[in-house]
Amino acid sequence: MRLILALTLASLAGCTSFPELEAAQTPGIQSAAYPRLLPLDSLLAEGGDPRATPEAMDDIAARVAQLRDRADRLRGPVIDSATRSRMARGVVEG
Repeated sequence: MRLILALTLASLAGCTSFPELEAAQTPGIQSAAYPRLLPLDSLLAEGGDPRATPEAMDDIAARVAQLRDRADRLRGPVIDSATRSRMARGVVEG
């Protein structure tokens, strides 16, 4: 019964209509020229002012700190020592 339900749902998923991707294009994009490729060295040499605002930099720094804290918490033991001892006793006694 479950197999029939799964096959029915899978076949219905194959009938889903997708949006027209061609209609999503900007008019004239088909005839537009490809963008000019530039060497990376010249782009890096131009430099320019950073576009990140101080607020954005603060948000990024806060996010980095959160990710580092999370990584530090994940580095700890997966099983605490009390549970590990109880598990070891269960293996020896069992």
